Amino acid sequence: MKRGKNLIEEFKKFITRGNVIDMAVGVIIGGSFTTIVTSLNNDIITPILGIFGGVDFSNLKLVLGSGKNAPVLAYGSFITAVINFLIVAFILFALIKLVNSINESIKAKIGEENKAEAKVKICPFCKEEINIEASRCPHCTSVIDE
Repeated sequence: MKRGKNLIEEFKKFITRGNVIDMAVGVIIGGSFTTIVTSLNNDIITPILGIFGGVDFSNLKLVLGSGKNAPVLAYGSFITAVINFLIVAFILFALIKLVNSINESIKAKIGEENKAEAKVKICPFCKEEINIEASRCPHCTSVIDE
């Protein structure tokens, strides 16, 4: 019984964190994004490829056997799904690359600001702030070795 209560408490902590909300929003946006990419592939890319190759991937299939209920291998749908995946993967790659480059530039700016602001250091003996160029602590008079 105690294990069940601990599990419920852990679940409550997990649910009340912001990560679950962020994850839910991501799933919803991902589903919508998938619909857009599927439409892009089915309505724009596949017809354009059909002009050059004369092939509509969604109609490609191989009937395995004979008769009304013969199994059908719809490899055209698979090709369409692969194209959808590649489009999504490329767009996500581009977005992540963009976000990473923005983060890098922000970190570089912050690093430059921190270097410019570093005009003090901490005395290793009394832990007081002293001028970065000081060779002796004005508080405890200890000699500061570099």
